[in-house]
Amino acid sequence: QVQLVESGGGLVQPGGSLRLSCAASESVFSFNALGWYRQAPEKERELVAAITNGDSTNYADSVKGRFTISRDNAKNTLYLQMNSLKPEDTAVYYCYADRRWGNFVRYWGQGTQVTVSS
Repeated sequence: QVQLVESGGGLVQPGGSLRLSCAASESVFSFNALGWYRQAPEKERELVAAITNGDSTNYADSVKGRFTISRDNAKNTLYLQMNSLKPEDTAVYYCYADRRWGNFVRYWGQGTQVTVSS
């Protein structure tokens, strides 16, 4: 069973930075795509950023120019660098990994809280 473990969340002031990590129990290169969702209180879960195994990336309009998704294949880890954080970025952030070996399976991490507040 694939396991994804997030870390790096916390409390940060507006304008600050955080880097989220998502450590996978298997090679990140074995997944077709990886990414990050977030869910704020009383809001639907939204896609923040995604990266394919061909290194194509896409971002939500609300984070373009501020967030960067990347992965380290040697460390089996996915990252989300978040700069210029705003209070509206406050949410639980979840990493995911997609695998298409015949059928489609999406694996999820347990989530990490990010709070942007002064």
